[in-house]
Amino acid sequence: MMLSLSAAAAATDESAEAQLTRTITALDRKVFDAYNQCDLETFTHYFVPDVEFYHDKGGVTFDRASVVENTRKYICHKVRRELLPASLKVYPIKDYGAIEEGEHRFCELASGKCEGSARFLMIWQHKDGEWRMTRVVSYGHRALTDEEKAALAPKPGG
Repeated sequence: MMLSLSAAAAATDESAEAQLTRTITALDRKVFDAYNQCDLETFTHYFVPDVEFYHDKGGVTFDRASVVENTRKYICHKVRRELLPASLKVYPIKDYGAIEEGEHRFCELASGKCEGSARFLMIWQHKDGEWRMTRVVSYGHRALTDEEKAALAPKPGG
């Protein structure tokens, strides 16, 4: 059975999109493993020097040094980020890179409790064989509902 030209192109596009999603998902894991472990040297690598970071509660920064310093000051050894995998979506940007969007929750290291959630949008640039974020938008920060907290609680006997 032969595929029509448009079906073959669609299959190629689909496999390219699947590969892009795998790439960005792996990058997300690496960035936030570094974030969660306070490995700021590795974390720094994933941002262009003039990254723009928009945070609905914290304001705007326009450089990598500020993003890293804010992470050191407000996140390191205090908070852990957990991606909600089902929320992750990746979209290609022709001749540039990708858009990553999703939702994540934040857990306090001292208590072990996950209390907050937020949406995010990251613009990834693929340049000279490297993937780096050029823009980050972190928004919709909110407390988890009682139902969401209950779903995270350890189950009796488990």
